[in-house]
Amino acid sequence: MVLINAVRKDLYADSVALMRIAATLTGERGVETVSLVMGTPANKEVLSASGLLTADGTAAGPNDLLLAVRGTREAADTALGRAVAALRDSGPEPTGRAEGEEDLPVRSLATAPPGTDLAVISVPGAYAAAETRKALRAGMHAFVFSDHVDLADEVALKTEAAARGLLVMGPDCGTAVVAGVPLGFANAVRPGPVGLVGASGTGLQQVACLLHARGSGVSHVLGTGSRDVSGEVGGLTMLAALDALAADPATERIVLVSKPPDPEVARRVLARAAACGTPVVACFLGWEGPVPEGVVRATTLAEAAEAAAPGNAPRPDAAYPDSPLSRPAAAPLLRALYTGGTFAHEAHQLLAPRLADGILRQLPANAGELPARHLVLDLGDDAYTAGRPHPMIDPTVRTALLRAALADPRTGLVLVDVVLGHGAAPDPAGALLDALAAAGHTPASGPPVLAFVVGTDADPQPAAEARRRLRAAGVLLADSSTHAARLAAAHLAPAPAPVPARGGARA
Repeated sequence: MVLINAVRKDLYADSVALMRIAATLTGERGVETVSLVMGTPANKEVLSASGLLTADGTAAGPNDLLLAVRGTREAADTALGRAVAALRDSGPEPTGRAEGEEDLPVRSLATAPPGTDLAVISVPGAYAAAETRKALRAGMHAFVFSDHVDLADEVALKTEAAARGLLVMGPDCGTAVVAGVPLGFANAVRPGPVGLVGASGTGLQQVACLLHARGSGVSHVLGTGSRDVSGEVGGLTMLAALDALAADPATERIVLVSKPPDPEVARRVLARAAACGTPVVACFLGWEGPVPEGVVRATTLAEAAEAAAPGNAPRPDAAYPDSPLSRPAAAPLLRALYTGGTFAHEAHQLLAPRLADGILRQLPANAGELPARHLVLDLGDDAYTAGRPHPMIDPTVRTALLRAALADPRTGLVLVDVVLGHGAAPDPAGALLDALAAAGHTPASGPPVLAFVVGTDADPQPAAEARRRLRAAGVLLADSSTHAARLAAAHLAPAPAPVPARGGARA
């Protein structure tokens, strides 16, 4: 194996494109790891910590594209060539370079057509604030995918956006659907009367897909970035998005989705919701504060979708009386390996009161042996993604942990998410099935594997086909993240048997 770093001077590519190309090349024969990043100090630090930085890469500047490949000599050279070709193919129009020069993508707000009212910002965090400010001053809303943006910059940008009557979605905003156009990680859901606002990307995706499954749809899905509901940021985007949806004639109901907000932010947002004139459902997972009259509280993602869906919509939260989950588990421990952080948070909220001895939520990515504790892991956390794509793009990050969980005789249930849609891996269900096959797992040879699919049949990876393949391989399916967590609780910690009443009858 060799490790190669290559630097392309003054070449920018957005992080979504880079992650997708890296994920594709990592699966090639002879290639162990591929990482494509801008040469910022933070990115080089991550590569160094991952053992992927050479002296050549150290010389990269913040405006340079840095490619790192580990593999056989031939495969690494081929991967570098293919990465450059893929970047060329993914770019916009030719840029008029001289003959013989590489025709690589250039993206600039200055080249936006007149009348453009939304900019997608996906540059290294150190530069995102400046680009976002340019967008605002050009009269554009901003969807900011970039992370590692300074907190003070976030507050300043959102304050300026509010003064201009614009939205800043993010920083670190992974999901939005604006007038039917998906941004970042998003599903193809039908238009409808429900507007979603959230500081939780996968939570927004789950609620949108559940609304779609119930025959409803969304007007807009507006992500805020996870820090928006902190005390420092004050919910500036959540408040602005709430106002925007309340003024939108296509929006008849609004759903707010978040992990627990700062208490004062929650009070402020809920007060605005109660007065906005549009029915609002608030799903602040794990938050137990008061909710004003006129706002409906939802304690889970499924409950939020149900509360916002039309009254006659079906409720697909089915039971599985004949599955292994209807019987007590043969072993005691849960191994929940999620690519979506909100699912991990919701599962912990639902399972912690039911499972004895507590739940472990952090584990080294290279842990060879699993602990004698229940596990609910967010594999999208920085601890698992250093130097590699997010697991929704490259699901192989959970393969090693999945193999360890299946081989552990203490594992009573493996619980996973399968997130489809724009921005996700080309075949998330296939990646899970490949991992199970590589581990030699069959329904008869190991613990039950329970999954839930977040997606629709209009997604690039049709949900019905993904479910069919998973069922055919013996994977058990829940209808939602909420349902999956409740099934896990019932399987691993069945309710105590009823106490016989006097005279032998059951109470």
